[in-house]
Amino acid sequence: MTVGERIKSLRISLEMSQVEFADKINVSKQTLYKYENNIITNIPSDKIEAAAKIGNVTPAFLMGWEPLKPKSSKGIIINVLGRVAAGIPIEAIEDVIDTEEISEEMAKTGEFFGLQIHGDSMEPKFSDGDVVIVRKQNDAESDDIVIAMVNGDDATCKKLKKYDDGIALISTNPAYDPMYFNKKEIETKPVRILGRVVELRAKF
Repeated sequence: MTVGERIKSLRISLEMSQVEFADKINVSKQTLYKYENNIITNIPSDKIEAAAKIGNVTPAFLMGWEPLKPKSSKGIIINVLGRVAAGIPIEAIEDVIDTEEISEEMAKTGEFFGLQIHGDSMEPKFSDGDVVIVRKQNDAESDDIVIAMVNGDDATCKKLKKYDDGIALISTNPAYDPMYFNKKEIETKPVRILGRVVELRAKF
């Protein structure tokens, strides 16, 4: 992500309009637009510092020089991924499209990442473009919403059902058939649980 994209992500996370944010850092809306869309890439240091102060992050974070974390203990910043593909670590930076903040309390319970939902298989609750907060784990309980990878394809969001002889990955959209896997198929395809969805951050 560029500095401008990080500023845009920060502004959106604060639920501020371009007019509001531009006023806070003492630039015009047009100038902020140019920052966010990489039309102006040499952003003055005082504007970066002002943006960082508003978002309670460090200027070094906005510059991309330090990990995605806030300056204080108000919350923990996690990466939002556009996709998780086979053979690519969840932390793969090239797939990071945004960030989200989770509470310190949640962060203490495990490792988390965000994932953008693609498609309509989990309608009506999860829509295309929504972001889910996922706790990394390789197993889950029946009826949990999980992020799973099947046969090396990109990870998918599904409802997990466990049976004595296997599992099913179920879409909440009835237009999609459940995917059933016996114990042998789970091993050979393979079918992997990457994490459990703990929160939805719907995009309006």
